[in-house]
Amino acid sequence: MATTYDIATKQAEPRQDSLAPIITVENVYKSFGSLKVLNGISLRVNRGETLAVLGRSGTGKSVLLRLIIGLDTPDSGSVCIHGQDIAGLALDRMGDIRKKMGFLFQQAALYDSLTVRENVTFPLEHHRRDMSKSERSDRVTQLLVEVGLDGGIDRMPSDISGGMQKRVGLARALALEPEILLLDEPTAGLDPISSGEIDELILKLQKERQMASIVVTHDMHSARAIASRIALLDGGDVAIEGSFEDLQKSDIGFVKEFLQHS
Repeated sequence: MATTYDIATKQAEPRQDSLAPIITVENVYKSFGSLKVLNGISLRVNRGETLAVLGRSGTGKSVLLRLIIGLDTPDSGSVCIHGQDIAGLALDRMGDIRKKMGFLFQQAALYDSLTVRENVTFPLEHHRRDMSKSERSDRVTQLLVEVGLDGGIDRMPSDISGGMQKRVGLARALALEPEILLLDEPTAGLDPISSGEIDELILKLQKERQMASIVVTHDMHSARAIASRIALLDGGDVAIEGSFEDLQKSDIGFVKEFLQHS
C-alpha cells in the first residue's frame, strides 16, 4: 500500500560524521544440525539506513536478527556492531550493546499483565535507574505521543487493536534511545490501512532519529515503502541486494518469481 511519503526521497541522508557501518554481517554461516540456514551472507547497514530482508519462510530471516542481537552465534563469519565482533562477548558487554538496540517482535510481545504505560516503562525501570519516577513517566508519555498513542495509556494490551499493539511495541523499542532498530514482521496480521499507518510511522521515526534499521518482512509493499535497500534471501544466500527498481530489473529467475507472487 502506498504511503504519503515519496519513496524516492523518504530516507534522509546518513549523517556524514559516521560513515562506517553500524551493523556489519560478514560471510556468516549458520546451521542447526544438518539444516543449513545461512550460507555465507554479508550485509552492512549505515546510520540512517533501513535494510529490508525478504525471502520465503525458512530462509534465515529471523535467524539473522537473532545473530545481530546476540541470541545465537554464527558457525563462522562475524557480526559486528560499531566494528566490535559480538561473538563470545562477556554478558555485561553484550548487555551494553543490546541497550543500543530496539527490537519489535512479530506479535509486539507485550506483557499481558501490564498496562500500555507499564509496558513502555519496563525497559526504563530496568536500565535507566538514574531517572526519577516523574522523568520516566514524562518519557513514556512522550514516546506514546510520538507513535500516535496519546490516549488509552492505562488500557491493557488485550483491550487495544493489533495496530495499536504494534505502536506500543515501537514505543517500548525506542525507550532507551537506540542506535539500531530491528523489526520482525512489523505489518504481519494487520489490515492494509493499519499496515500503511505502521509504514508511515516507521518512516517518520527513521527520518527523525536516523537509526540503523533492519526490517524482516514478507510484505513487499511495506519493504518498498520503508526501505533504503532490499536484500532478498534464497537458500541461505543473498540472491540480490539493492533498490526495488534493481529487483525489478533483475534477470535472476528467483527474483522474478518472488516479485510476481508478492
